[in-house]
Amino acid sequence: MDVIHCLGQEDAVDDPLRGKSISRAQTVFFEEEIRPVLANHCFRCHADKKQENDLRLDSRAMMLLGGDAGPAILPGQPHQSLLIEVLRREEDSMPPGKRLRPSEISAFEKWVAMGAPWPATKLGNRGKSKFTEADRSYWAFQPLSDGEVPSKQADDHWSRNEIDRFVIRNFQAGDVQPTESATKRVLMRRLYFDMVGVPPSLTEQSAFLDDPDDKAYEKMVDRLLEDPRYGEKWGRHWLDLVRYAESDGYKQDDYRPHAWRYRDYVIEAFNDDKPYDQFILQQLAGDELTDGNPENLVATGYLRHWIYEYNQRDVRTQWDTILNDLTNVTGDVFLAMGMNCARCHDHKFDPILQRDYFRLKAFFTPLLPRDDVPLATPSQRKDFESRRLQYEQKIGDLRERLAALESPYHEKKMLPEIEKFPLDIRPMMKKAIIDRTPFEVQLADLAFRQVKKLTVDELKKRIKGEDLERWNTLREKLAQFDSEKPQPLPVVLTATDAGPVAPPTLMPGDPTKASIEPGVLLVIDPDAMEGTPDRQSSNTTGRRLALARWMTDSGNSLTTRVIVNRVWQYHFGKGIVATASDFGRLGEQPADPALLDWLTRRFIDNQWKFKPLHRLILNSSTYRQAAVGNPGSDFRSFRHVVRRLNAEQIRDSMLSISGELNPQMGGPSSEWTGFRRTIYNKVIRNRRNPLLDVFDAPDHFNSLAKRNVTTTPNQSLLMINGGWALKRAEALAIALAKLSTVEEQVVEAYRLAYCRLPESDEKTAAIQFLNGSKLASDLPSGGQTEESTLTGNSELVDFCHVLFNSSEFLYID
Repeated sequence: MDVIHCLGQEDAVDDPLRGKSISRAQTVFFEEEIRPVLANHCFRCHADKKQENDLRLDSRAMMLLGGDAGPAILPGQPHQSLLIEVLRREEDSMPPGKRLRPSEISAFEKWVAMGAPWPATKLGNRGKSKFTEADRSYWAFQPLSDGEVPSKQADDHWSRNEIDRFVIRNFQAGDVQPTESATKRVLMRRLYFDMVGVPPSLTEQSAFLDDPDDKAYEKMVDRLLEDPRYGEKWGRHWLDLVRYAESDGYKQDDYRPHAWRYRDYVIEAFNDDKPYDQFILQQLAGDELTDGNPENLVATGYLRHWIYEYNQRDVRTQWDTILNDLTNVTGDVFLAMGMNCARCHDHKFDPILQRDYFRLKAFFTPLLPRDDVPLATPSQRKDFESRRLQYEQKIGDLRERLAALESPYHEKKMLPEIEKFPLDIRPMMKKAIIDRTPFEVQLADLAFRQVKKLTVDELKKRIKGEDLERWNTLREKLAQFDSEKPQPLPVVLTATDAGPVAPPTLMPGDPTKASIEPGVLLVIDPDAMEGTPDRQSSNTTGRRLALARWMTDSGNSLTTRVIVNRVWQYHFGKGIVATASDFGRLGEQPADPALLDWLTRRFIDNQWKFKPLHRLILNSSTYRQAAVGNPGSDFRSFRHVVRRLNAEQIRDSMLSISGELNPQMGGPSSEWTGFRRTIYNKVIRNRRNPLLDVFDAPDHFNSLAKRNVTTTPNQSLLMINGGWALKRAEALAIALAKLSTVEEQVVEAYRLAYCRLPESDEKTAAIQFLNGSKLASDLPSGGQTEESTLTGNSELVDFCHVLFNSSEFLYID
């Protein structure tokens, strides 16, 4: 015990066996991937207050010391570490009763493999008034600077607009030169993938490449900004951020049949150039707006992307997990602040107190998920309600008699199910709704998602004897009024508040048990936002609307800086702030703070609209530079590098080039085996499209600011040997076979796949290959179906297959 007492957390930070300091990247990884999981799942039983099996996991030293079974970790040896073994067990795994997600277990394996770095930080809370001057003057919290545009130098023949003048100043300071402008063809392909996510058709290629106008490029920019495919491409970025999915997650992973309406809302918002402040208001508090626009309720689907475990009886813990997830994502998406790192203690590096976490969480504490809200205008609802009342007046007596007959059977099924819940939850479920507190309304609602009444088919099997005869008679009489029954209005996956009074928001470990009032970061504004004049509905607390109003206030520079930086990142691959969802000290400093602030001011001056910002960036010389191999970290934010297409672009491009892409927009999602754009495919968290999975599509569990880009053997194997890729090659071959000559087939294939003509040697080699043992003209013509129509042995199919597998197809300059 003396040894345990002496080995404090300050002594345990660095690994004396390795003698290495902890890198910035390792610190970020630990704070974002490891510490939150330990705090959420391990410290309750293995920390200073409790040590089951004599094991503590709240410091690196304690892990090395271990417990009854020996050391918990062996740094650098994850497969020999007891902690990893326990996490990976199918049975008797830890944490008890709720195994970690595979991604979380993988993170621990990676952490142990890198030596289990544990940053040297103190665990004591900073206290409400202990912000330093450096905290208060931190760049991300400051008002926007004037952002004076640098003067154009007499010898500057490169700059086209104000962006370029900022960038050339950076280049000159670093004694480097801009790269030459990319070729017309390269710019065309880059712009199409950047703005609409698919390559240009042959007609679109000719319209640009054959246009002699000096403003042909600018005209193409304008066309693509008005192309409806723009919303499909840029909506995908936002869906990554909010971890959009159409299933619950966890083992059962039930499908959410109405989730797609939110996806369509996002796509339409980008196509309509909806101002970002309105975009925020609708998503955070659409139900609290009073303009009667049904779109508001769809937008509030932002509040419903959390994962849900269908058989988790501990609804109190599950509800807390849901609210924590929503708090974390909101901090990441809108504020680029790692709020999750402050949930269990004050942030180790940033001026974010534990109280700040619960002030933000308090905005969402009153939330009530709703699956029954009709998607209709006020007049449509009024008309429906009038027709429903007329119908109810006619069938009221029948309905009451039927309900009375069925009630005992429903209770017989439901009461044993209610008894499976914890003792403190059962009374809430048995109370009348009107007698429940707001918090009890929330927990009972979550619990009753697991307790359902009998269906008609189930009632048929359970009702017997005279009851069955009466039941059938009543249903037959009721059916006589079916023609007068109004068709139900469509419903939307949304959320409201549980009522005008918020449940308390409590901070763990607070001895006062005082409810935390909603508010933003104390370092920015110490005042609470409870009872603001923004409240517009008697059925809500108005808290989320207050948060949305603060985020969209013209004096709030953080929200606008974050989104402008994201737009820059999506265009160049790296933001002006490289860590797009972390503007804190664990993130990177802005490569050019003045440029970021100037762009942000322009964004605000243009009514928070995205398209003027796109136009400004795309028309700059900075954007038009040719891609370079390695511009250096100091200038990576201001230059293009060769980038691989993302997963959706690969799939959609293959369908587009093969002529199979179905352009239908919107509506319920389709299976990924079909031909619609990928954004309209079902997003099932635990049943993933193999092509998207192997090319680094998001997992849809966490907010994702930037996709991973890996190069793995599985990618090549899937593209070469996978049946889906081969079918796309067959479809392209069928289309090319309709052309008269092999030369025409080669030329058109190159234009479709690469947006260029083949070089003479490429064309000669391709023609020789296609004129081998089987002529391309021997291929069948006509339409195709999802089933393979070719054997795959044709030279033309093999030729098309090779094009799809080439680096030139998979990468953009």
